[in-house]
Amino acid sequence: MSDLLQRLLAERPWLLADGATGTSLFDRGLQHGDAPELWNLQEPEKIRAHYRSFIEAGSDIVLTNSFGGTANRLKLHGAQDRVREINAAAARLLKEEIAASGRTVVCAGSVGPTGDLFVPLGPLTHEEGVAAFRAQCEGLAEGGADVAWIETMSAPEELAAAIEGATAAGLPVICTLSFDTNGRTMMGVTPAQLPGLAHRAEPPPIGFGGNCGTGAAELVAALLPMADAAGPTDVLVAKANCGIPEFVDGEVRYNGTPELMARYAVLARDSGARIIGGCCGTTPEHVAAMRKALEETPPGDRPSLEQIVAALGSVSAGGRGEGPDPDSRRREGRRRRG
Repeated sequence: MSDLLQRLLAERPWLLADGATGTSLFDRGLQHGDAPELWNLQEPEKIRAHYRSFIEAGSDIVLTNSFGGTANRLKLHGAQDRVREINAAAARLLKEEIAASGRTVVCAGSVGPTGDLFVPLGPLTHEEGVAAFRAQCEGLAEGGADVAWIETMSAPEELAAAIEGATAAGLPVICTLSFDTNGRTMMGVTPAQLPGLAHRAEPPPIGFGGNCGTGAAELVAALLPMADAAGPTDVLVAKANCGIPEFVDGEVRYNGTPELMARYAVLARDSGARIIGGCCGTTPEHVAAMRKALEETPPGDRPSLEQIVAALGSVSAGGRGEGPDPDSRRREGRRRRG
């Protein structure tokens, strides 16, 4: 089991992750509806170029092109019998680009949701989920992944199965949930509940946090209650979308500028995140601006919600903990003021 990520965290106050895989591959010709994971075999030079762009932008952690790499997702493209081959190729191409760069970069095996609901809401059992994630992670491990990067999760049941499957494959784990404008995941998990879920995992993940969602402001706001509920040695992760999606000339584009993402990176760090990157819409240009800001801006005080809004844009009522069923953020705030 690789300990590269743990060693870097022991040496550095923060690590910079990469940006968007989908945005990058669409710019390289991927068509909507196609499986990006198949490009690991069909278009390896384009995948190499994608990886290289984020390594050169200064990322300390780069994710493999394997988000939909379980058999559950690959069966939509008739590739369910190629799980190991596809995931091993995703990691191997990245490891080769890291070696060629001469930099120390973590190869993080991206593991996304299966797309299936778990029992009792759907047909997928815990055992089936564990097996699917284990098969994917065994491929990633074969290709040289240093860690399983379990991302964009919303259900505790699926998160637990993914962690168990990755651990069985011999990979340490980072996990992130996707929080929406109600201040919780699609399946109702709040940022304040995530540390408890992570602590109950065996073994617990190296780090946990949020990714994707509805923009940088919402994700930084979610870090505040997450940090309140986390332990003093917990490693928090922030990987926000690059602004808000907009339709431009028939294409989805994210409105976040490099300047906005630079402000986001600093605020995420000051809110408690030690691993900071971008998700949908985040390009190498954004990542380079984030690195420059993190290197040049001294650590500051934990921001207030008002400061987050002023710097990054609005935060929904749910993100503020002001919905009809307030989460622990409001209760924690009352305790701190008391």
